[in-house]
Amino acid sequence: MTTLHGLLVDLEPFVPAFHQEKMHAYWNNESRLWATMGDCEPTTRAQIARIHEERSGARERGYTGVHFMMRARDGNIIGSIGLNWVDYWNRTAWLGAWIGEKDYWGGGHGTDALLLTVDYAFRWLDMRRLCLGTMDINERAQRNVEKAGFRFETRERKAALVNGRWIDALNYGLLRDDWPGREALVDQLGLREKAERRYGKGD
Repeated sequence: MTTLHGLLVDLEPFVPAFHQEKMHAYWNNESRLWATMGDCEPTTRAQIARIHEERSGARERGYTGVHFMMRARDGNIIGSIGLNWVDYWNRTAWLGAWIGEKDYWGGGHGTDALLLTVDYAFRWLDMRRLCLGTMDINERAQRNVEKAGFRFETRERKAALVNGRWIDALNYGLLRDDWPGREALVDQLGLREKAERRYGKGD
C-alpha cells in the first residue's frame, strides 16, 4: 500500500507503531462521538492496541480492510480514513472516516481525503460499490458525502442512543458507474482554491 497525495491531505498507510498514540487521542475526544454513532466511552491505550491486534488477526480469518491516516499539508496528522470489509467477490466495501482534530473540521480536508479514498477504491481495488453510514444529527458528514456523489439509500430509525436521545442511522451508497472522477469533483468543489487559501500555492 502506498501514500495517496491530495491537495489538503496525504493519506499514509496506518502503522500501529507510529499512529497508535494519535488514535488513542481521537478515541478520547469529541470527534469519536461523531465518528462512531455516539459511542464515546473512555478508551485506554491497551484497548487501542488490542483493537489493532484483533484487526490483524481478523485478516487471517478473512477480514480485508485498507486503512490510512490523514496528514495535512502542514505536516500534522489529523484523522483516519479507510475501507472496511472489502468484498473482492462482489467488489463492495464500507468506507469510514474520522477527523480527530477539531481545528481541521469544515476546511475541505475530509472532502479531499474522501475523494482520494473513493478514487483508490474504484481505480486501484476495482470496487463496484461503496457504502458508508452516519447519524441523522451529523449534517456536516451528510453534506460532505453527498458532495462526493454518495446517494442516500436507507434510514434505520432510532438506531443509537446519543447524548440521551435516540437518533437515526443514515446509509449512503455510491456506484462506480455514477462516479465522475476525482479531478472533476476537485474542480467542482473548489478544493484547489481551499488548499491555496489555507496553505499557499506550494512549490
